[in-house]
Amino acid sequence: MAKNKTKETGKNVLDFIKEFAESEQKRKDSYELLELMQNVSGYEARMWGPSIIGFGNYHYKYASGHEGDAPLIGFSPRKAAISLYVFTGLKEHEHLLKNFGKFKIGKACIYIKKLSDIDKGKLKELMKTTINYLQTKYNNG
Repeated sequence: MAKNKTKETGKNVLDFIKEFAESEQKRKDSYELLELMQNVSGYEARMWGPSIIGFGNYHYKYASGHEGDAPLIGFSPRKAAISLYVFTGLKEHEHLLKNFGKFKIGKACIYIKKLSDIDKGKLKELMKTTINYLQTKYNNG
């Protein structure tokens, strides 16, 4: 069975942003996301894998037997876009994306060019819903 590569690393989050966020705008947005996610989640930022800034954690175990740990919410200031790990991907949570702003979506990841492209109030609601869902589903609350 494949091992989960995304683990908490202990690396310094602020150093990572300074080195990894390529533009002044991405650094500015990263610092703002850092504060926003910390305030909403109540958890300190931690590095997960080489490029994800995560907040809190939960342990999951799938029916297939695959299990691991992951951050409750997080983000990464990648070159093409900022990846936001704040969405469950569930159909019943899709309404939270209505009037969210300008974004693209993957399976459970939201991609934005800059923070000002989205509604921060909706982002907070999305983060709270995701944290509550994950803590309830995986009984890690």
